[in-house]
Amino acid sequence: MPEAVIVAAARSPIGRAVKGSLKNERPDDLTVQMVQAALGQVPQLNPDDVEDLMLGIGQPAGEAGYNIGRAVAVLAGLDRVPGVAVNRYCSASLQTTRMALHAIKSGEGDVYISAGVETVSRYSNGGADGPAGTQNARFAEAEERTRKFAGGGQTWSDPRATGDLPDVYIAMGQTAENVAQVYGVSRADQDAFGVRSHNLAEKAIASGFWAKDITPVTLQDGTVVSADDGPRAGVTLDAVSALKPVFRPDGTVTAANCCPLNDGAAALVIMSDTKAKQLGITPLARIVSTAVTGLSPEIMGVGPIEASRRALALAGMTMDDMDLVEINEAFAAQVIASARTLGIDESRLNVNGGAIAVGHPFGMTGARITSTLINSLQWHDKQFGLETMCVGGGQGMAMVLERLS
Repeated sequence: MPEAVIVAAARSPIGRAVKGSLKNERPDDLTVQMVQAALGQVPQLNPDDVEDLMLGIGQPAGEAGYNIGRAVAVLAGLDRVPGVAVNRYCSASLQTTRMALHAIKSGEGDVYISAGVETVSRYSNGGADGPAGTQNARFAEAEERTRKFAGGGQTWSDPRATGDLPDVYIAMGQTAENVAQVYGVSRADQDAFGVRSHNLAEKAIASGFWAKDITPVTLQDGTVVSADDGPRAGVTLDAVSALKPVFRPDGTVTAANCCPLNDGAAALVIMSDTKAKQLGITPLARIVSTAVTGLSPEIMGVGPIEASRRALALAGMTMDDMDLVEINEAFAAQVIASARTLGIDESRLNVNGGAIAVGHPFGMTGARITSTLINSLQWHDKQFGLETMCVGGGQGMAMVLERLS
């Protein structure tokens, strides 16, 4: 049975939504640059040999609607390559990587592009049927159903205990507050973790790590963007501890201990090990295993726990075998709860900072973390890594990678 290996990875800088460096970039144009950059890393590959371009997108509407995967393929000059858009929200482009793994393992094909994009800045350009219209209305209705927490003083309990169904559209910030309550994650713990993310990202910028991970983007006016907007220098605990909670008056989640809204894109080239050998390409990493699991949407933040356990079990490995771990930092509360439960040593966790500092463009994140994890394994000369994340709607996803070069 062939192995699935990652032979190229390209991820854009991450811009702050609405006011950041990528605010005017269309999602398809941004993704095209990353797809072309990834293919450029493997000139031995004939692009016509790509079996499919699979694009993860968290809000597939407006400019990111219809079949943006196929649009990207055509705009990238790959008109003979089919394309598809895939939505598993925060793990959409980890799902496309999983699809490539399955196709290669089954013998259906040898070469796939797994990509992801989110341009939150462009949501308002989606028209009446875009995220600014019907989709946001749907989430507004969900937010209304969560107003039982607005006055504070509420304690979360599983709604199924009273015969009710969990709220699949509950606001993500409310889920983080629920996780903080259930898993005993204090405001101080969350603030310290948020500061850690920025401080580590600042250190990684100074060392040159993030320059290695980022593929610069050329804007329509010719400006080149080569750095993430998010990381802030000199963030201190004193500064962030003064911020007020965002979601509940008596809550613990603030703007400093959760990720911002962002724009960005990433792309991976994944092929069978036999095809890579035939072309004389040295793979970056092998996909060892993947897993996806479900849980109550109202505590979706701890999705990484069972997903990681399943991915490790499928790999025949344990957490002790993982040299580095990347948990997507949607909220500090959920990363802390997941890491504690899984027994992850902090020295191996998000060692260059994470989404609280760098950003979390939903559809991009799966592929972005894959790029970051591969580069981290190279940078620190390590072999095995785990990527995992919580997913809106009550899911968790994980992947085990082995560095090969």
